[in-house]
Amino acid sequence: MIIFYYLLTWIVYILLAIPLFFLSFLKAKYKHSLKARFFLYKNLVQNVRDVHFHACSLGEVKSIKDLAFLFDSRITTITQTGYEEAKKFCKSVNYLVFENFIPFWLKPCKVLVIFEAEYWLILILISKLKGAKIILINARISDKSYKNYKRFSFFYKKIFSYIDEIFAQSKEDQKKLVDLGAKNIKIVGNIKINSKIQINKNYEKLDQRLIIFANTHKGEERLLLENFMLRKNEKLIIAPRHPERFEEVANLLKAKKLDFVKFSSLNLSSPSFKNEFKSSILLLDSIGELVNFYAISDVVVLGGSFIEGIGGHNPIEAASFNNILISGIYFHNQKKLYEAVENIYLCSDISELDDKIHKLQKKAKINQKSNLNIIIESIKEGINARKSL
Repeated sequence: MIIFYYLLTWIVYILLAIPLFFLSFLKAKYKHSLKARFFLYKNLVQNVRDVHFHACSLGEVKSIKDLAFLFDSRITTITQTGYEEAKKFCKSVNYLVFENFIPFWLKPCKVLVIFEAEYWLILILISKLKGAKIILINARISDKSYKNYKRFSFFYKKIFSYIDEIFAQSKEDQKKLVDLGAKNIKIVGNIKINSKIQINKNYEKLDQRLIIFANTHKGEERLLLENFMLRKNEKLIIAPRHPERFEEVANLLKAKKLDFVKFSSLNLSSPSFKNEFKSSILLLDSIGELVNFYAISDVVVLGGSFIEGIGGHNPIEAASFNNILISGIYFHNQKKLYEAVENIYLCSDISELDDKIHKLQKKAKINQKSNLNIIIESIKEGINARKSL
């Protein structure tokens, strides 16, 4: 099966290589990641380290930060935002190459730590053949994904046969994992809750009440704006989830003839940021700034949850700053994180959004923490058992 799968990766690569090459020039978010992953552009060198952490994107990379600091670590990721975040705290960072390249690209490590659902068979197999202990952390399987996993249970059973230890988010996840052939599973909760939320700039608290539409997706900005009326003593920040949509949202605001300014056009050297924020609405067309505005916000409306098919976003970062937190009802991918936060107001009827923004009073509060010590000890055991590597 493994030989057949590996040959299949080469067939897929041959078929997709040319389209992916052109796509890497057409979309900004793929500009570096596709070239690095599928054509090894500036991605040939990988450092030998004790622990190899692999996480998909921005939120996952943030969650492994504290663990990566404790060890001689390298990080691989899939997305450009994840890569840029990892570079902030780790010197050895690579995009994970497509599976056909892994056998001759991957350097050995003592422990491979995979985050959540990054089930790359060749990555896991080659790491195991090179002597690594394989650990899966923050493991979860949504109800929707579980149905798909069951269809290919023979494939996932093979993957789980190479994983030495699994740290799951819940008993429900543990049960699903066991059903798919996983073994040696411990429940530690969701480690994203443990992420230390830190601002990188100190903005002055505004004189007006600050409302944020955060991590919004296509269709949500229009939906939220149509069910919300900004008042005189209020300011609104709209922060689209994906950078490639910044201009699209700007055009929407222009079409609605709303008074707005782009964050990128502000004079950040001004002595007072709030004096620069003169318009009613700020379009946050910058990556890495949202957390700084959470810190001075009064109300956060969390996007990715008002239309079906996305599954919501991590509420922990927004809930860390003593504000009112409002969400839609489509957050199935983030259920465990939502359970860890008190006073998340759910808006099942979008016509009630304006009332909720202006009348709700209780502020969000994080009420759970998971224990990383058991994961840390597992990694240490893996390193100590492989000191000859």
